[in-house]
Amino acid sequence: MTPTERRSRATEAFFGRRKGKPLRELQVERMTHLLPELRVDPEGPAPENLADLFQTQVERLRLEIGFGGGEHLVHRAGENPQTGFIGVEPFVNSMAKLLAEVEAKELRNIRVYDDDATQLLDWLPAASLDQIDLLYPDPWPKKKHWKRRFVSQVNLDRFHRVLKPGGLFCFASDIDTYVNWTLIHCRDHGGFAWTARNRADWITPFAGWPGTRYEAKAKREGRSSAYLTFRKI
Repeated sequence: MTPTERRSRATEAFFGRRKGKPLRELQVERMTHLLPELRVDPEGPAPENLADLFQTQVERLRLEIGFGGGEHLVHRAGENPQTGFIGVEPFVNSMAKLLAEVEAKELRNIRVYDDDATQLLDWLPAASLDQIDLLYPDPWPKKKHWKRRFVSQVNLDRFHRVLKPGGLFCFASDIDTYVNWTLIHCRDHGGFAWTARNRADWITPFAGWPGTRYEAKAKREGRSSAYLTFRKI
């Protein structure tokens, strides 16, 4: 991929800084040695069976885009050892934090990608994923920045291509405008059905939900969250 192509693709999905405070010595060690072992490489061909990416036998495949501190990803991987998880997070400090948890808990059903999620989505085989999680993504609250939101028609096309028939797209946010934005975009796309039947379905956290630091912050600041589930049709 040329620098020009990379810049063009980045305008579709990733905005913001990639690194915060300096990493500690052990974090640098993990980023140097553990990250290359777990990193998915979209420069090469995708395996015919995506489950072959994992060091253990898996029956389901799940992608989390922007895993932040990794609390949700680690929790789900621990409670679902027969599911293979791919976590995407460009922010270096968040990746370092996740790697520490993967090492400490000896999780063998996690692979990671540390760049633009759209590159990974375009590399994944069609109909290869059972679920995509987009949890508390950057809301870009200013209207002039709404075009930067990850939920867009082009990215919903990507989701639709890589999800298996009946696969799920799960979205959580505490920002009303982004919740409404996502509902409208999924409705207009036509390839996703919102599964909610009543109000409880979208104000109740997903089954087994561990909570995240973003959710905790929203609660402290008096904001409630919505938990939306869409099924590929």
